[in-house]
Amino acid sequence: MNQLDFPILSLMLAIPTIAAVACLFVSASAARAIALGATLVDLALGILLWATYDVGGAQWQFVEHVDLFGRFAWALGIDGIALMLIMLSVFLMPICILASAAIKDRVQEYMTWFLITEVLMLGVFMAQDIFLFYIFFEAGLIPMYLIIGIWGGANRIYAAYKFFLYTLLGSVLMLIAMLWMVNYAGSTSIPVLLNTDFPAEAQTWLFLAFLASFAVKLPMWPVHTWLPDAHVQAPTAGSVILAGVLLKLGGYGFVRFSLPMFPEASNQLFWLMMGLSLVAIVYTSLVALVQQDMKKLIAYSSVAHMAFVTIGLFAFNRQGIEGGLIVMLSHGLVSGALFLCVGVVYDRMHTREIDRYGGVANNMPAYAVLFMLFTMASIGLPGTSGFVGEFLSMLGAYQAHSLVAFIAATGIILGAAYMLLLYWRIAFGTARTPEAAAMRDLNPREFLFMAPIAAVVLWMGVYPESFMAPMRKDVGILVERIARAAPAGDAQLTAGTPRPAADAHVAPGAAEGHDTPAPTGAEEAH
Repeated sequence: MNQLDFPILSLMLAIPTIAAVACLFVSASAARAIALGATLVDLALGILLWATYDVGGAQWQFVEHVDLFGRFAWALGIDGIALMLIMLSVFLMPICILASAAIKDRVQEYMTWFLITEVLMLGVFMAQDIFLFYIFFEAGLIPMYLIIGIWGGANRIYAAYKFFLYTLLGSVLMLIAMLWMVNYAGSTSIPVLLNTDFPAEAQTWLFLAFLASFAVKLPMWPVHTWLPDAHVQAPTAGSVILAGVLLKLGGYGFVRFSLPMFPEASNQLFWLMMGLSLVAIVYTSLVALVQQDMKKLIAYSSVAHMAFVTIGLFAFNRQGIEGGLIVMLSHGLVSGALFLCVGVVYDRMHTREIDRYGGVANNMPAYAVLFMLFTMASIGLPGTSGFVGEFLSMLGAYQAHSLVAFIAATGIILGAAYMLLLYWRIAFGTARTPEAAAMRDLNPREFLFMAPIAAVVLWMGVYPESFMAPMRKDVGILVERIARAAPAGDAQLTAGTPRPAADAHVAPGAAEGHDTPAPTGAEEAH
């Protein structure tokens, strides 16, 4: 299904690709202009994509398919979940270009690699061929490795190698699993694989192979240690796109592959996923409390917030999955904005040490207001984007198992503690250094790239239906697919509707295909 008369998805990939090549042959200022122009065009095409997306239409829309060789095809298409993540990507990219004014060396190459990053990120969300997905997924390592390694901080080489090796090694197992799946199903098409019932005995191994890649990308505890190093060493825009979009590739992988393709294995490993997520929430929140580097604190908070994504997704109910997806979108905006806030003061003071600041609200009132908004969104204040996702994720977790929700709630408390402590130490009190007291407020360029994020954070908090509506049908399809393997819980929901009390606990054999009633279409619609 394609509502438009031209291949808009291929065009969205072609424009930044052409611009990336053009940037290599022009001056630094022209490269900045070309990169900004290309990302703004992609943003306009993304808005067109959103405006013409048929919420009640086919699951896969704007489909393009060209057979290349063998089973491999140039196959693109999106559903509502991919649409929202594409919008997040094209929204953040021009902001990253604007936030890169501090880059003075090899500007042309820097802009080239950023544009290639955009192409590869969008390709992951658009791919409908499993090997095309893998190429985009893995190739995304290259530009980010170079952005960290060339334009990063003093220990950039160590951070770049660590980032590359962690993410690459996990993906080798995923490739082996993909080869087995294609051989079993006889197709590389992701829509076909989504409707293939893989043997229950093979699903566990397939799930673990994909987990090896997605857990690093997300990242999940204990394979999260590359993230703080990468964030601390990356330039500001690199941190924004890393936290804003690249971490979401892991969550997208769980939604696109692990849950719908391996539902029985997802059920069997329910407590593994919940256990890793809960440890991440509590442990990384405690680690964030004692950080002295602003970027490290926000990096550890990202691990905790992304654990709410996995808790929601593996709650096996509509509320949890919708909550996990909204947390992904909100975290992409809020964490990106917080890294921009760090970048603004770092450009003035050239330090990220929290104790060097203090009292900046006196001389930077506009900055302090925006920083406060993003801090409140990070801790889930009602009326901001953070509240909607965390509330739904916690609701879904409670319906799966109340113990999960209880432990996860401690992470929300700890999150409020470390974020409010950070804001208090930066914005209030007296300036700890003369340099902090002399810092100027936001200039027009900085306000230009921070204000749009603030507007969307409030929009998502006040009217989240705009973002949930395109995904709702696809979440329903996913819930129906995994309902037969839903885990037992003390208040479990199946397909978004309460079970009768007599069926509150699913027999262990239910996950293996025994007689367990599936929800009807009417129940799903309800």
